[in-house]
Amino acid sequence: MTNRTVSYDSFLKNVNNFQKSIYTKGRINNDPNNNIADFAMTYTTQQLIRILDQELKATWRGERVVLSSQDRINNPVIAKALNSDKMNQVFAYQDFRRQIHKYQMQHRVSGLIWRTCTYQGESISYPELHNQLIAVPGDKEKLIKSKEIVINFWWKMTKGMKFWLSAHRRRPISHDSIQDFIAEVEWAEVDAARTELYLGLCWGSPQEYQYQWAKPDSGCHRIIAAVNEPSSIKV
Repeated sequence: MTNRTVSYDSFLKNVNNFQKSIYTKGRINNDPNNNIADFAMTYTTQQLIRILDQELKATWRGERVVLSSQDRINNPVIAKALNSDKMNQVFAYQDFRRQIHKYQMQHRVSGLIWRTCTYQGESISYPELHNQLIAVPGDKEKLIKSKEIVINFWWKMTKGMKFWLSAHRRRPISHDSIQDFIAEVEWAEVDAARTELYLGLCWGSPQEYQYQWAKPDSGCHRIIAAVNEPSSIKV
């Protein structure tokens, strides 16, 4: 069976069908005045993640393409050098994801998921933004609210350990300096390896804080805790 490709116009039609399929409406006893009986089913965060995952897989199978990808790249030399088939797939997925983000904002569907970190037999769960979704109003406030439990877990699990700042070639950092960072940032995240614990102290946009170009408006201090020297793992 050959892979099916769709034009950009057909792709947008599919997106419109997706948006129309979001609602299921009905009335009890066919009473037009019974407004309470009207209802709409809104996709959940997890459902949107599954939809995006399915779309991404379809894209890489060659079932979704945008035929105008070269027109979107401002530099014609670069446009010719790139693999047009791959770029068509990339733009197709980006266009679909943009529609999902629009839907999130229209219906206030959170972009947050729960992440669990386990270290030395102890676990913590805290919210983080899924890397394919956007933060809607209220999401950042939830990140900020979880800061204290993440910090408390960090200090509890790093007693007797040494600290390094991941940037600046892993410069040693003191307990007091970490406390200063904690007071300045908005939310925190934590991750673990077998013998190390990693703390992220973040601020700004939940969608941009991981990118260097977003600084100084958004960013994240990365702290490594280890008994001896930190490993070569990039954090």
